[in-house]
Amino acid sequence: MPPLNELTGRAAVALDAERLRRFTAAERWIHRGTAVLMGLALVTAACLYVPWLAELVGRRRLVVTVHEWAGIALPVPLLLGLASRAFRTDLGRLNRFGPQDRGWLRATLRGRRRRPAGKFNAGQKLYAASVAGAALVLIGTGLLLWFPGLVPLLWRTGATLVHDVTALLVGVLVLGHIWLAARAPEARRGLRTGYVARAWARREHPLWEEES
Repeated sequence: MPPLNELTGRAAVALDAERLRRFTAAERWIHRGTAVLMGLALVTAACLYVPWLAELVGRRRLVVTVHEWAGIALPVPLLLGLASRAFRTDLGRLNRFGPQDRGWLRATLRGRRRRPAGKFNAGQKLYAASVAGAALVLIGTGLLLWFPGLVPLLWRTGATLVHDVTALLVGVLVLGHIWLAARAPEARRGLRTGYVARAWARREHPLWEEES
């Protein structure tokens, strides 16, 4: 019978062959921190604009304060994450839209199961770009509302409209993101543990699985 350490080594090799490392610890904490801040901003926004929620929660001044600071702190996890090489590499992947992404969109629209995708598919890239752009708009317009003396009344009125519409759009996108995540347990495991099954990667992100 082989020694115990040899058996343990074989088991570890077999386990590594069955799974892939998708995210580092730094990347997972960046996602969690951003999710917490985004969740606080959206929940407090709902408490400020939905009458029955406003009545239920009360303490409007506290809700406004939490909303303001959650919004202004939203870029902090990402900025801190730039110290991580893995995170910078993944940002580069998210920012590149190539032929495989156009193929993924065509396959999705036609209802095909086999869709070309790297580490991030075209839907994830579009979501990340939309939320990042909307977050910049929300922070910019939010600052104009936080410091009303900086601009004329007409500008503040326009900023209020843009802020509200953009916040509604982000709320819809985030709810859609949560709904899709609820249907993808392996993707959630990747964010929770950092690892995913190789079989899942081969099916959902075949180009990434080939290069890993």
